[in-house]
Amino acid sequence: MTRLFGTDGVRGIANADLTPELAFRLGEAAGHFLGDRGRGRIVVGRDTRRSGDMLEAALVAGICSGGADALVLGVAPTPAVAYLTRELGADGGVVISASHNPAAYNGIKLFSREGFKLPDELEDEIEEFTIAERDWERPTGAGVGRARLLEDGVARYVNHAIESIEGNLTGMKIAVDCGHGAASVATPRALEELGAKVIALNCEWDGMDINDACGSTDLAPVRELVRSHEVDFGIAHDGDADRVIAVDETGAEVDGDAIMAICATHMKQRGTLAGDTIVSTVMCNLGLEVAMREHDINLVKTKVGDRYVLEQMQASGAVLGGEQSGHIIFMEHATTGDGLVTALKLAEVMRATGKTLSELSRVMTRYPQVLINVHVTDKGRLGASAAIAEAVHAAEARLGSEGRVLVRASGTEPLVRVMAEAADAQAASEVVDEIVAVVSAELG
Repeated sequence: MTRLFGTDGVRGIANADLTPELAFRLGEAAGHFLGDRGRGRIVVGRDTRRSGDMLEAALVAGICSGGADALVLGVAPTPAVAYLTRELGADGGVVISASHNPAAYNGIKLFSREGFKLPDELEDEIEEFTIAERDWERPTGAGVGRARLLEDGVARYVNHAIESIEGNLTGMKIAVDCGHGAASVATPRALEELGAKVIALNCEWDGMDINDACGSTDLAPVRELVRSHEVDFGIAHDGDADRVIAVDETGAEVDGDAIMAICATHMKQRGTLAGDTIVSTVMCNLGLEVAMREHDINLVKTKVGDRYVLEQMQASGAVLGGEQSGHIIFMEHATTGDGLVTALKLAEVMRATGKTLSELSRVMTRYPQVLINVHVTDKGRLGASAAIAEAVHAAEARLGSEGRVLVRASGTEPLVRVMAEAADAQAASEVVDEIVAVVSAELG
């Protein structure tokens, strides 16, 4: 049986894979387990998807049925839920979001009372409880939980983000694409309160336009905004605002790898980079490895997923880690990827150095990288295919020490991701095409 929890919670097509009944059971489990199997308080937030209302209602009902109280934020960024969970002394947090996925998808991810994503062992316990026949007695009377609206929750999160940087952003002009998502209620507000002039788009929503040709998955709108308004730089969020991709003053992309390189070198110069170490994943660009080596910064790599980045940061004491996709964790300020804090930290470096983002980005030279997502019918068979293993081995032999190949199943979608990097872009493209053909034949 396929595991209910993926790398980022439970995810699927809303009202088909992720049903109200499943949301209720997950809420019931959250109230039962996160509240130490007794009365607890669970913070609940969601992004702007149309299915969010439906799933929130079912989830909150489940939390209350499990004997816990639900502290309901409404539309809020994922990092706001993580922050408020620990700030309010709640027993856990739940986010209803499918992050960067299309509007038809939705997801449910849980946080511990410390604001961290749950360990696999606890997720397994919750999963077993969720899918099994109910074998416990539900509370009644005063034992039933209640729901309460947290009207000032987002404002408290915004204030926390503002306090993550020194000084203000007065005089800066920043373009923002909120992707019709949860960033709409937080990022423009935070930047304006810091004194920046904000030119924002895609801050409204109809529930079906989230991530649709906008935000961090499509930089065309923010690039156009930057070029037409002569701003200092631009930022684009995904649906739940736990990631951010920037563009410099010319409209060139500055991804998560480049943001980490910029912030890591600045932090090392100031003596605030603990252990002179950062954490990324096996998907990081070779250029990040080279740049960190040149600046005597240790780069530790993990499996793909910000939860694994976080686990390694906790183990090593690192205070900066993240992914190429823009999930960046500044451990002193956040316990999960935080798109708003990351954007503010990037602006802080620009303000402190007096350099443009294009100048700062030169700290890292990006190696040509080719990535193709292959839709498959059974991604679970990836590791068992001898033909795919042979194709990968042949590609690695061809690229040698001047490149690398990575083939992995998506943790949230029916995809196999095929990636290659090389000094020669054509060689990278050719080996990816060859592997994609084999993956399609074997699994498609």
